[in-house]
Amino acid sequence: MPTKPQSRATVTPRHGVARVISKLGLGSRSQAALWVRDGRVRVNERVVRDAEFPVRQGIDRIDIEGQRQGPAARLVLMLNKPRGLVTTTRDEQGRDTVYACFAGSALPWLAPVGRLDKASEGLLLFSNDAAWAARITDPKSGRDKTYHVQIDRLPSEELLRQLQEGVLPDGERLSAKSVCCLRTGRKNAWLEIVLDEGRNRHIRRLLAAFDIAALRIVRVAVGPLLLGELPKGRWRILTEQEIASL
Repeated sequence: MPTKPQSRATVTPRHGVARVISKLGLGSRSQAALWVRDGRVRVNERVVRDAEFPVRQGIDRIDIEGQRQGPAARLVLMLNKPRGLVTTTRDEQGRDTVYACFAGSALPWLAPVGRLDKASEGLLLFSNDAAWAARITDPKSGRDKTYHVQIDRLPSEELLRQLQEGVLPDGERLSAKSVCCLRTGRKNAWLEIVLDEGRNRHIRRLLAAFDIAALRIVRVAVGPLLLGELPKGRWRILTEQEIASL
C-alpha cells in the first residue's frame, strides 16, 4: 500500500548546508561554504562540496571534520566599540574591523547584532544565535537604543522638539523616540537621543537635516542593558539574566 504523502504543513523546509551551519551558530555562512568546498562537511555520512546542497535542519545529520554538529550553545557578548573600526567581518578596503578587539581570544564564531558606523562608538552586541539576533534588531520586537551625541551648537527647546518630531529627507521619515539635552559647553552640547528603530546612519542624517554636525556618537544602552564602565575596546559575555532582559 503506498504511503500517504506528507502534508504540506508538516514538510520540513530544506536550506543550503552552508546556511544551516551558520544558523546553528557554528560559523559564518562564507566560512561554512569554505568548509564545504574543502570537503570537511558530511551530510548523512556523505561528503558534500556544494554549499547549496539542500539540508533539513534538525533531521539530516551534519558532521564537520568527523564531529557531529548540533546547535551551538547561545553566546551573547557586548563590546565597547572604539571609534574608527567598521562593523563587518572583513572589509574590502582593508580597514580595521571590530573583530580586531577579539584578537587572541578563544571565542567561537560570533556575528554583530546590528551595527555602529565607523565613526560611532559604544555598546555593540555580538551573538552566534541568528534567530535571537533577528528579534533584537527587528523594529517590532527589538529594544530602544540610547545614544549620547555631541553636537556642534547649543540647542534650543524648539530644536529638541523638531528633532524628536523628525523630518522626511528623500522621502524617508527620520525621527527619535526622545531627545533631551544632557549638558552644554560654550559652543557645543551633549544630547541624549533614544531610537526605537535604527536606519542607516539614522542620527547623523537626522541632525544633518537641521544643518547640525555630530561630533561624537556613543551608544550607551540597548533596552535595559547599559554600557557602564566597560573600557573602550574591551568586551564581556552577558549573563543569562541580561540576555533574558533583552
